[in-house]
Amino acid sequence: MDTKLAYLLSRLAIGLSFFGHGLIRLPKLTGFSNWMMGQFSKSFLPDILVLSFSYVLPFAEFIAGILIIFGLFTRTGLVLGGVITLALIFGSTMIENWDALPSQLIHIAFLSILLAYLPHNNFAVDKILKNKQWNTEK
Repeated sequence: MDTKLAYLLSRLAIGLSFFGHGLIRLPKLTGFSNWMMGQFSKSFLPDILVLSFSYVLPFAEFIAGILIIFGLFTRTGLVLGGVITLALIFGSTMIENWDALPSQLIHIAFLSILLAYLPHNNFAVDKILKNKQWNTEK
């Protein structure tokens, strides 16, 4: 039981991080995009790529956060969070923002551990749906 609770706490922590990142950026999407464009202005990345990413990122973080928090399509949410984090790591290295890397590496570690221990995801909508499906097949 403690393993399942530990999984829940870790899942909620990483889910809230993604959710919070997305939620805070959504109302100020244009401002966030302008800030990101400024950060990457001297990188070799094409402006269209940075601009597109800056508008997609908050939605992706928000969606990943919701999925992870509720444990709904948990595997998909964790993989989405991992893809987001890998993109952020790449971006941080392109602008030499080494201070951002520890946080991003912690995120990828949490996501990887949660993915590896997915069978412990008992307090989740996925578990309810699985049990409901199993009960209807009897």
